[in-house]
Amino acid sequence: MIEQNNNKFLIIVLGPTAVGKTLMGVRLAKHFNAEVISADSRQFYRGMHIGTAVPKQTEMEGIPHHFIGSLSLKDYYNVSMFEKQVVQLLGSIYEKNNFAVMVGGSGLYIDAVCHGIDDFPDVNIKTREFLKKEMSDKGLEALLIKLKELDPEYYDLVDRKNPNRILRALEVCIATGQKYSGQRTKPAGNRDFSIIKIGLNTDRKILFDRIGKRVDEMMESDLVEEAKRLLPYRNLNALNTVGYKELFDHFDGKCSLEEAIEKIKTNTRRYAKRQLTWFKRDADIKWFEPGELTEVVEWIEHNQRSKNKQSAIED
Repeated sequence: MIEQNNNKFLIIVLGPTAVGKTLMGVRLAKHFNAEVISADSRQFYRGMHIGTAVPKQTEMEGIPHHFIGSLSLKDYYNVSMFEKQVVQLLGSIYEKNNFAVMVGGSGLYIDAVCHGIDDFPDVNIKTREFLKKEMSDKGLEALLIKLKELDPEYYDLVDRKNPNRILRALEVCIATGQKYSGQRTKPAGNRDFSIIKIGLNTDRKILFDRIGKRVDEMMESDLVEEAKRLLPYRNLNALNTVGYKELFDHFDGKCSLEEAIEKIKTNTRRYAKRQLTWFKRDADIKWFEPGELTEVVEWIEHNQRSKNKQSAIED
């Protein structure tokens, strides 16, 4: 169980893409005089600001934001590195303030900060090479079929467009003879701060309309030109994401621009549904509508008072 400090708080604003997390995060950061930490793994990389909806300077409203555009497309990065860096950063933030705000929709990265990282065994290089060859010969779908057989629970959660996560899960399943999902239950590490999880969600039709409008705004902001600049790096993992893959197909002549735009909207809606599937399993999340700032602040302050009372009793 996490050993939490009752006076230091990490407010986590999570939810599906386009729901309004950025605005809520900035509003909460202003209210609590806090800094914002991005937990959107697609926003870590420079040069992808349109396609990953990086908040504009005007949207940040002068609030310090961390882990946005902090990496080169070619940089190797993983969730374990993120966890260590965030925990270290929080130590510095808490020297100045009792609150920090984390905003994002990458559930794996959020879980890592909350609970630590599972220690998986080293994978036999031959297993990795075999799986990569099978993916090369038969496509990603062949690995998904294998994953569904070995670990149907993780199959339901995983981003099925992310070959790295699928490969990693299969590697662990084969190496241990056990389900990957069943091994992602490492006891939570010590955290010297309290965690308050705020989930944002709304009616599905409203959410899907927001997604459509966001994609249209990206196109108006020259997403096509951004994707063209990134085309030489298309094989890098950072660009294996919705918004770029569809445009790369368009550049290859596989579809018209109009078809690519519709595919971006469709795949973004699917991504949002996967995000909600991931988050809905977490009973610690308190859910709100995107516009309920007052209610969110009241909930956070209620938690703060409760923690302070608990601390006083323990003292």
